[in-house]
Amino acid sequence: MAKIDEIAPDVYRISITYKEIGLQFNHFLVKDDEPLLFHSGLNSMFDGLREGVSKIIKPESLRWVGFSHFESDECGSLNRWLEIAPRAEALCSELGAIVSVNDFAKRPAKGMKDGETLKTGSRTFRFCSTAHLPHGWDAGVLFEETGGTLFCSDLFTHFGEVEPLTESDVVGRAADSLRNMQSSPFAYYIPYTPQMNGIFGKLAALDTKTLAIMHGSSFTGDCGKALLDLSSVIEEILG
Repeated sequence: MAKIDEIAPDVYRISITYKEIGLQFNHFLVKDDEPLLFHSGLNSMFDGLREGVSKIIKPESLRWVGFSHFESDECGSLNRWLEIAPRAEALCSELGAIVSVNDFAKRPAKGMKDGETLKTGSRTFRFCSTAHLPHGWDAGVLFEETGGTLFCSDLFTHFGEVEPLTESDVVGRAADSLRNMQSSPFAYYIPYTPQMNGIFGKLAALDTKTLAIMHGSSFTGDCGKALLDLSSVIEEILG
């Protein structure tokens, strides 16, 4: 069953836990004139996620389905959302649209360039290209400028049935998870690249108030410092 929490004004975290591995899969719904869902979710989680969305908005009113990169937990059930929401469009990187999404999806995606913005009513979203961070050459994150929420996909991944929103140290949790994963099939899920620190620096410069984290607790506090600290952790463990 999906658990719903408002982590910022009109930003809802809809969480479904994969108990076999002790990992939360978090999907984020932003209410506005044109509602936006970030992470369409796995096909196997669609019914639970749809039920969660229906408690906040009418699912057929969904306008945008955004995600970081082409991977099942990011966009596996995309076509099912496009079927039930006739005005909905996928929202991803320009590269992602070209190489994957436009072939996979029932309707063409809106592929966004680095720094490009999208207004959904009272809110403005900025796309930030983050190639190979967390992974995939098509990767990017979405920054909601109005309220300062950064939808940061797999960055800060940590395991457990954790609280929806925290001011505690998510960097330490992410570091522990990275170290523990080195002996698992998930080892090196984040590749270390020469561009990584520069990308983290650009994200840290954003006026972020809330980090909407896909796997684990979302975070409110000094988000810029958290991003820079995570960059150092990844370099230490994987670099």
